[in-house]
Amino acid sequence: MNDPDLVARQYADEQGLAARRRVWDEFRDGPSSDDWTFDAVIEAAPRHLLEVGCGWGGLAERVARDTGADVVACDLSPRMVELARGRGVRAFVGSAGALPFPDASFDVVLANAMLYHLPHLGRGLAELARVLTDEGRLIATTFGQGHLREVWELVGEPQANLSFGVENGEEELRQYFRDIEMRHDDATVTFPNAEEARTYVASSITRSSYADVMPTFEGALVAHSDFAVFVARRPRRPVR
Repeated sequence: MNDPDLVARQYADEQGLAARRRVWDEFRDGPSSDDWTFDAVIEAAPRHLLEVGCGWGGLAERVARDTGADVVACDLSPRMVELARGRGVRAFVGSAGALPFPDASFDVVLANAMLYHLPHLGRGLAELARVLTDEGRLIATTFGQGHLREVWELVGEPQANLSFGVENGEEELRQYFRDIEMRHDDATVTFPNAEEARTYVASSITRSSYADVMPTFEGALVAHSDFAVFVARRPRRPVR
């Protein structure tokens, strides 16, 4: 999940992301994961917000529209940046590990389901802490090992370990922030049939080949989401 070449190929276009997002938008029971994330942003009352790994800019657009904050976003994928700009988002091609901003430029940084893609997680977290104000917040989302386990059990593949996940996210953040809060969601996702489950597996970044062994089954498949929003406050400053 943090191989730069693999990630670049995956996000060179929007097809894989669209297939995965369809699951969250149409099959998730209850509020969407973006609603959970947006609630954390609203609580922070942002004035200047940076989103790293913004994808096609849907969340950044919503934040700018509904909060009035000055929002800037970046992504490594030129195609994703193009799509974000098409939504009116002020976006640029850039890396979370080398941000072109002075220290303490933002009161909120948003990293939505992307930190596990960083080839050097520590470098990225240090940068996010650096560009935050002393009372700023990092809002970072991720998944756990049990995420959609019912799907992966059908194809005989355990959930992959993430470099930044539910299980280790607090430990990783603690090195760069003093206050960490985790909000854990345990919603369900209902795939209406086997073909939809197969399509989701085919869209996965590292395990698309398992779609070929997805068994046919009758009726719906209910799978459990393992998703969390981390809110990290009070960035640690390096001694100079």
